[in-house]
Amino acid sequence: METLQELWELFSTRQGEFWQVMWQHVHMSVVALLFAVLIAVPLGILLTRKQKFAEPIIGVAAVLQTIPSLALLGFMILLLNQIGTLPAVVALTAYALLPILRNTYTGIQGVDPSIQEAATGMGMSSVRKLRKIELPMAMPIIMAGIRTSMVLIVGTATLAALISAGGLGDFIMTGIDRANNTYILLGALPAALLALFFDFILRMTEKRSQGKTLAPIFAVLGLSIVIALAPLFSFAQQPQITIGGKITAEPEIIANMYKHLIEEETDLMVDVRTGMGSTDIAFNALQSDDVDVYLEFTGTALTTLLDETPEPGTTEEEVYEQARTGLMEEYDLAYLEPMAFNNTYALAVRGETADELGIETISDMETYSDQLTAGFTFEFADREDGYIGLQDIYGFSFAEVETMDSGLRTRALTTEQVDFIDAFSTSADIIEYDLELMEDDENLFPPYQGAPLMKQETLEEYPELEEPLNRLAGMITDEEMQEMNYQVEYEDADLML
Repeated sequence: METLQELWELFSTRQGEFWQVMWQHVHMSVVALLFAVLIAVPLGILLTRKQKFAEPIIGVAAVLQTIPSLALLGFMILLLNQIGTLPAVVALTAYALLPILRNTYTGIQGVDPSIQEAATGMGMSSVRKLRKIELPMAMPIIMAGIRTSMVLIVGTATLAALISAGGLGDFIMTGIDRANNTYILLGALPAALLALFFDFILRMTEKRSQGKTLAPIFAVLGLSIVIALAPLFSFAQQPQITIGGKITAEPEIIANMYKHLIEEETDLMVDVRTGMGSTDIAFNALQSDDVDVYLEFTGTALTTLLDETPEPGTTEEEVYEQARTGLMEEYDLAYLEPMAFNNTYALAVRGETADELGIETISDMETYSDQLTAGFTFEFADREDGYIGLQDIYGFSFAEVETMDSGLRTRALTTEQVDFIDAFSTSADIIEYDLELMEDDENLFPPYQGAPLMKQETLEEYPELEEPLNRLAGMITDEEMQEMNYQVEYEDADLML
């Protein structure tokens, strides 16, 4: 009962956002299914006439479905060179082809040959035979394939949130990132109910058309087309500037600050698209004009985008200038002025562990390196300014290292599955779980100050952006950023205020 009450309270405070992501999920799912049907049904019919191509083509569809859905989304980003709804719909369509294609082919092939011979003997053309006999008789099998694909699409569409396509996955990813089961339920339960609802609609459509007429099927097809085209008829004012952000609370907080500043000081309309996942996704979105600005950290810009490694002990100003110059020279990007807070990497342990072992610095941990289990994110474990650099600069490694998603590492630490984790110095978890950060006494981790990154041509087109975006330069301390993250992640503060 307590969980249900928390779920209801979260829904009540997030109703506007909930219905928005619900519509995104419905629209994305319907469009993907529509394309899958329009591709797979005609292709399945064609294969019944060209049977020597049937197995190879169905085999290709089967291979597409064996690709992990997250990998397929990643391939679509690279193939289409953009993020958002388009690559998500293409990936979902590819994922849904096999059940519809196979069932269409099997259903028509399964029509009694004697009936087909009788139709041919009556002088029916191939098209008329298809419309009057084959499709009506095969429709139950075809609809079963469509229903299977619909369930696959609705479930897989939750992963589209990782590439900023929206949908109910936004709540699920937020819940994973914040280790908040209520957010996960707010995304997962409606997704499950939505799959059941679509399955019910398709089942009723099948029953009403079976042995009678295909009119109900065409009616549902028409409604699907209307839903797919609905965004084209929106007359809301379109934003001129889109601000992106990665998946954690911090970029979302800053992105909304930028939005308010720009709209207050200019005549521009701004849209915020956060939850983009990794640096690569956000950077690709900027390069492909899916977003115009996003918050990037100086250390990330230098090490990940420019593949340069600052010398240990390099100052914040030197890292920023090196990143700013490199981004302009290599990518023609404008890197505006950074804020004061430094969200650098750190190693975090439970307070009682630090007291028990008497450790305060990373160097102190060497004595216990064969006893402590590390919980590192996949990114940190593979970074030169992460675990790889730690082994090089500090000269030791840990006997046990578990790699995991960023949203799981704090839970693993607090449940004592690991002894310490990589963390960010402005993380809300430090407040919530009373964590201790080990001092980086060898200055391994470079500065990570947040600053707006955008194309130079965008800045030239909208020069009025520079002043409001630089308004936060030199402002917001580590403690202030940490407190804001805490308010959003654990107090559920409204970012839109």
